[in-house]
Amino acid sequence: MVGVPTILVVDDELRLRELLHGYLTQAGFTVLLAADGVQALDLTRRQRPDLLVLDLNLPGLDGLEVCRQLRTFSEAYVLMLTARAEEIDRVVGLEVGADDYLTKPFSPRELVARVRAMLRRPRGAGASGEAAGAPAEPWALGPLRIDDVRHEVTLDGAPLTLTSTEYGLLTTLAAHPGRVFTRAQLLERVWGDDYFGDDHVVDVHIANLRKKLGEEPAQPRLIETVRGVGYRLKPAAP
Repeated sequence: MVGVPTILVVDDELRLRELLHGYLTQAGFTVLLAADGVQALDLTRRQRPDLLVLDLNLPGLDGLEVCRQLRTFSEAYVLMLTARAEEIDRVVGLEVGADDYLTKPFSPRELVARVRAMLRRPRGAGASGEAAGAPAEPWALGPLRIDDVRHEVTLDGAPLTLTSTEYGLLTTLAAHPGRVFTRAQLLERVWGDDYFGDDHVVDVHIANLRKKLGEEPAQPRLIETVRGVGYRLKPAAP
């Protein structure tokens, strides 16, 4: 990443905004602040931040809707903050395009560490190292066609719109058809070896990817679950 990364903190609590501004600025980032979702979307369009720290429970336009709209025009990383511990909140946040989540209360130092780890992931590229061996020319696996140079995927000729995380997971699996990847291995290759969050994020992003591929988990034609181990892409039939 070239230059100093810009972080947009979106939270309606002034005290928390100021606290995170201090920690992130001290860590060397350029920091923008927004108190609501409308302001956050406007700042994202104008300032093009590299990452948003986005509160789920915003007044008016909540964090989920902000994330949905954001994903129509920005590939910025999103670290979702939630004050609620229910799993459904975290899952829904990831389903609408967030990359990771952190439950309040949290340590500001942990948040800074998460931000640094996320920014070390190459946005818009395949998984680190694993997909690097994929051919420069587009390659096909059954109904899938992946153009890693153009960052494009088609299924049965129809283009798919994938988040960078989904693309990283798909290219990691597709670079090694038939190979089983554990959650830990997928976290290392797509999220980075310094990621220390919940490995449940892998399951949610795989579920989102399957939906876009039109997959039925019980009868997958592409991504298989290997019970007790992880996931693999089915090799194309000879």
